[in-house]
Amino acid sequence: MLYLYLFITFFEIGLFGFGGGYGMLSLIQHETVEHWHWMTSSEFTDIVAISQMTPGPIGINSATYAGYTACANAGYSMPMAVLGSATATFALVLPSLILMVLISKMFLKYMRTQTVQSIFAGLRPAVVGLLAAATLLLCTKDNFSSPSENAWQFWISIGLFLATFFGTLILKINPIKMILMAGFAGLLLLY
Repeated sequence: MLYLYLFITFFEIGLFGFGGGYGMLSLIQHETVEHWHWMTSSEFTDIVAISQMTPGPIGINSATYAGYTACANAGYSMPMAVLGSATATFALVLPSLILMVLISKMFLKYMRTQTVQSIFAGLRPAVVGLLAAATLLLCTKDNFSSPSENAWQFWISIGLFLATFFGTLILKINPIKMILMAGFAGLLLLY
């Protein structure tokens, strides 16, 4: 039954997840952590980190790891967890495949019309909102701690966040280098 719920959940996310992988993160987090309780917020944060470091789109990588984690947390064996991984990934990609096949010719024919341009003008702010929501959902006590619980971890986390933000936005440092440097700094400063 878990596989059916995984398929339906990730199919819906794939169908309504506008804005690419980062836009899908808030939907994946809501469904897997808050709605179905397949994993904890901390596990989801780990999934996002792993998804960013591995090759491929972050939304698909997150679905792959989330499907595996959901099955593993439910007590399934490793081969069955891999099947959960494949189910979530296939379900996430399927709506895009279907929609691209169905609308590719129509889009090319009508993409210059006012109606299509208006639809895209309406979708742009929604995509920005989904990206902002994904960012805010990761700003939790699990990731940053709190000044009352662990002030050292909180301020180091805030400092790493700001340094990474400044480094990628202002100094244009490669995001892969920033991930590696932030991971190394966190390892040195937090343990």
